[in-house]
Amino acid sequence: MNQTKELFDCLESISKQSFLDFEIIVLDGGLGVNLNSISKSKSLQIKLVSEKDLGVYDAMNKGIDIANGDWLYFMGVDDAFYDFEVLEYLSTSFEIKDVKLILGKIVYNYKKQDSIFLKRNEGLILPIWSKKIWIRNTIHHQGVFYHKSNFLKNKFDIRYKILSDYDFNLKLWKQQVPILILDRIIAKCGTGGLSKKYNLNLYKEEILLKTLSSSIIFTPIFICLTLIKYVFKKML
Repeated sequence: MNQTKELFDCLESISKQSFLDFEIIVLDGGLGVNLNSISKSKSLQIKLVSEKDLGVYDAMNKGIDIANGDWLYFMGVDDAFYDFEVLEYLSTSFEIKDVKLILGKIVYNYKKQDSIFLKRNEGLILPIWSKKIWIRNTIHHQGVFYHKSNFLKNKFDIRYKILSDYDFNLKLWKQQVPILILDRIIAKCGTGGLSKKYNLNLYKEEILLKTLSSSIIFTPIFICLTLIKYVFKKML
């Protein structure tokens, strides 16, 4: 899908941040988009990687490899920072020693036809860092800033096409990496992502990643929980 317009809108929202000590890496999957106009007009540091990839998580791994900063944030083309002061607000948190994960809230920019699960609580999603992560993904991807050291040994597992971020977050929870949870909305998020389709492939990935992160003896439990969620969401 060609999302050039959405990409330019996304970059426009980033360019309005009051804090500008960052680099932007754009991975376009080989579309060959021309970013000269926006990068010059906004004086943004943009690296464009225009080559085929094996999916969104493969592209994100490529971004990790070439990123220079200590903190990484992954934004989809239909996402935007909540306001112009987000990075300014977070800038002091980036300096806190030993913190490896910074978590914040997000709000969905939902549409009338979207699922009620995206509309509840006016679209607001709060991060939860607890055992509940075994039941569902309690961390929204656009509400997370990752210290680059988290990726020294592992990156996103590209066998998962929909839930590799969930798999990675679950591994970090198991390691009990030092985190900081902020009472702040980080991003406004679109609802067009693959994980919002609630199809069978998503739930198959969920069962597999939970099994590999624990033990095969828990697989029947994961199957039951996942089946209940699948049926429930298809009914509503």
